[in-house]
Amino acid sequence: MELSRLGTPTGAMTRVHGGFANRTYRLDTDQGSFAVKEMNLADRRSTYPAADVFRFERATFAAGIPMPEPISADHRTLVHRWVDGERVPEAPVSEAYAFEIGEILARLHTLDVDWPRPPGEEPTPRDWPDLAARAAATGQPWAEELAAQVGTLLAIADLVDTCERPGPVVLTHRDVQPWNLLARHGRPVVLDWELSGLLDLSGELGSTALSLAKGPGFDDVRPAVFRSVLDGYVSAGAALPPPGPSWFVFMIGGWLGHTRWNVRRCLAGVEPGGGPDLALSHRSVRDGLRGLPDMFGRLPDLQELLSRRGRP
Repeated sequence: MELSRLGTPTGAMTRVHGGFANRTYRLDTDQGSFAVKEMNLADRRSTYPAADVFRFERATFAAGIPMPEPISADHRTLVHRWVDGERVPEAPVSEAYAFEIGEILARLHTLDVDWPRPPGEEPTPRDWPDLAARAAATGQPWAEELAAQVGTLLAIADLVDTCERPGPVVLTHRDVQPWNLLARHGRPVVLDWELSGLLDLSGELGSTALSLAKGPGFDDVRPAVFRSVLDGYVSAGAALPPPGPSWFVFMIGGWLGHTRWNVRRCLAGVEPGGGPDLALSHRSVRDGLRGLPDMFGRLPDLQELLSRRGRP
């Protein structure tokens, strides 16, 4: 993408580290500051619908949803106006912040934006035994952990493919996690919209509420923060779907796919030209191999969060 129309640079474009899939840079020019995201084309898990996402982002920004202004997009590069704010740590947010996120989701789900792509229906990959064998053969530092968890990873894949989704399906962000949020004057700003698409409402609400109510693990889940997301959603005039495992299956399925993607990157053994650094992929694999079995084992407890809603 030609960046000259963004103005005359006032300094070198600088890398912003921390992305889990792509690479982001800050560009300062005489016309302002911009976030320039270089899309990972070398090993993407799916084709990126740049035009569809950009149209959705423009409609979302025009509706007043707090987010960076989308400037331009193609299959290789995304440009947004830079937004200053504090990164949201992977820790329980305040109840007020969670409530506002719920309101934002309710507003987002009312937008009338055409989306020509149906939800993905591909079966969840089940090649974990092969990946474990390859990890052992290539001496990966987490090979033993992967071999020990193959059965659990296959059970998670079964859950993802068989769990009923009650609907409705909504066009939404699909990845409202702490690392995709800023706090500006204490209020949310939603970043990184490239995973936008159609999703069962329970999966969007469960993933968002749980990610904002906990730290890196599942030992400290704050029910009041979880409920605040749902209360904000209802206060904005939206209705909640029925309780059930579908509230958490999208989150655990997405984490499973992310872990598998990083396993495959590590097995290649080559520092990729795009996307996260190889060291970050190794860290993501370790996090997944430890966190996925923990979340899977706690699903009954997580569903209890839904039945607690409304209790003092």
